[in-house]
Amino acid sequence: MRSTVRRALRHAGYAVDTAADGEEGLALVELYNYDALVLDVMLPKLDGLELLRRLRAAGKTTHVILLTARDTVDDRVEGLRQGADDYLVKPFALAELIARVGALCRRAYGAKTGVLRIGELELDLAARRLLRNGVEVDLTAREWRLLEYLVVRRGQVVPRSEIEAHIYDELVEPMSNVVDTAVYGIRRKIGNEFIRTRRGLGYILEE
Repeated sequence: MRSTVRRALRHAGYAVDTAADGEEGLALVELYNYDALVLDVMLPKLDGLELLRRLRAAGKTTHVILLTARDTVDDRVEGLRQGADDYLVKPFALAELIARVGALCRRAYGAKTGVLRIGELELDLAARRLLRNGVEVDLTAREWRLLEYLVVRRGQVVPRSEIEAHIYDELVEPMSNVVDTAVYGIRRKIGNEFIRTRRGLGYILEE
């Protein structure tokens, strides 16, 4: 299941790290700042609820969705009491998991609404659709994730290294130009007036 979820999220344009057990997962979350965690309750070495309890006790506020085969009210309440933000019962549809992960990631940046408008652009975050003047613009999964990330961070300069960490994970080679190439592709489709380059600093999306 871990492999299937990883492939699905990466196909949707997310940068993904995975852990085979709770101890490894706890070490990763202590080391890196994630936008969202997909946490299975039944993990070896350290179960998901205990991992979550330790995260919250340490002051980590990362948004968490729990995956579990337990479907009783008591189980759901216990997960929420330990600090979970969402709950998904197995078996589940990958499309629903991806939609919920997207909602948690947007919440991490205060973007709770499902539709964002930037000038003549309209981003339907739930449907992952971009319209310009009412006409749909076709973006690749990576282009969509990059544009979505810049939109929820609009008005802020976002360094290339941060974009790489959020969207490309270990797939990026050192000194590569994947971010520049993706920005060029987006500009070619929506125009040059939205995404500005701050030389030596990164990119900023302005209204």
